[in-house]
Amino acid sequence: MSDTLRKGLEGVLVAESELSFIDGDTGTLVYCGHAIEDLATDASFEEVLYLLWNGDLPTESELAAFTDSMAGERAVEDTVLDTAETLAAADEEPMAALRTLVSSLSAGSNETDASSAGQAAARRLTAKIPTVLAAFDRYRRGEEPVAPDPALGYAANFLYMLTGEQPDAVAEETFDQALTLHADHGLNASTFTAMVVGSTMADMYSAVTGGVGALSGPLHGGANQDVMEMLLDIDETGADPVEYVEQKREQDDWRVPGMGHRVYGVKDPRAVILEKKSAELNATAEGTNWYELADAIEQYFEEQGLVAKGIAPNVDFYSGTVYYQLGIPVDMFTPIFAMARTAGWVGHTLEYQAENRLIRPRSRYTGERDREFVPLSER
Repeated sequence: MSDTLRKGLEGVLVAESELSFIDGDTGTLVYCGHAIEDLATDASFEEVLYLLWNGDLPTESELAAFTDSMAGERAVEDTVLDTAETLAAADEEPMAALRTLVSSLSAGSNETDASSAGQAAARRLTAKIPTVLAAFDRYRRGEEPVAPDPALGYAANFLYMLTGEQPDAVAEETFDQALTLHADHGLNASTFTAMVVGSTMADMYSAVTGGVGALSGPLHGGANQDVMEMLLDIDETGADPVEYVEQKREQDDWRVPGMGHRVYGVKDPRAVILEKKSAELNATAEGTNWYELADAIEQYFEEQGLVAKGIAPNVDFYSGTVYYQLGIPVDMFTPIFAMARTAGWVGHTLEYQAENRLIRPRSRYTGERDREFVPLSER
């Protein structure tokens, strides 16, 4: 047994997977053999869900049955809505609220572990998370929840429940693409957490709750919110975006959010797609051009040679501007990340459990040994 220490498990292989492939040197992302560019452009999020959970894209009949099944699971119990209302009244932070709400969705379920639950629990969770998220946001705005519409697709239905209005085709397509781009990304911290929980044969609700908890940490989720807050600050102060960044970078503890990635040494392929969507949305929008502000910062990084050094836009850099243009509250960005990434959390958990082995790494003890015990009365 090797005693080599790899902090953060960096470079350590802990599992085999057919779900997603990443080449950080070339900026390549693949789901089950399909390029992310093809899936984002030509497949719906429901097709991507099916792909990640089954290994192949669905036929027309398979997709129809799958989407009907998902749509039929969107409604939640009144007790869950009551929990959402209580959390909203307490001004709970959205990711903390989501963690509680995901756990509450297990009430009344009969699954005792993730493998026996299988895709049934996966469908239920993935279908209901948009409902509880939208309800929580509406409650905190003093509005009643909007019931899910089974006639709408996954992306359109969430925007409808959030705003109370059916989105137009552009908004639906844009949000659907964003969900696909966030659906999976290898064994990131939250996916690994969900997989570790699943390796104990805990139920799927516990695995996904673990994923939400990991994503709530600022080193994993929240960067797109930070990007948008930066752009809002630039707009409100009337600052030049380049001068703003230069001044901020003089602060030792400040880094431009959305720039650089643990895996990619080049521009994140997801950022390439979202940049185009951001530009398209802002081309027809009134008011501040959020894309131009973000693009000015990216160009500054190019000119400074930082992109060539691997400090390039990641998926969060442009997703914030896209969500903001769709009317999504800034502090809901990370919960939406979780909503999409549930696809990968579930997929990796089910895949790992097919040949399960309890994940149990070791730590290297660095404390003292053979210390003399001193009785309490003598300490």
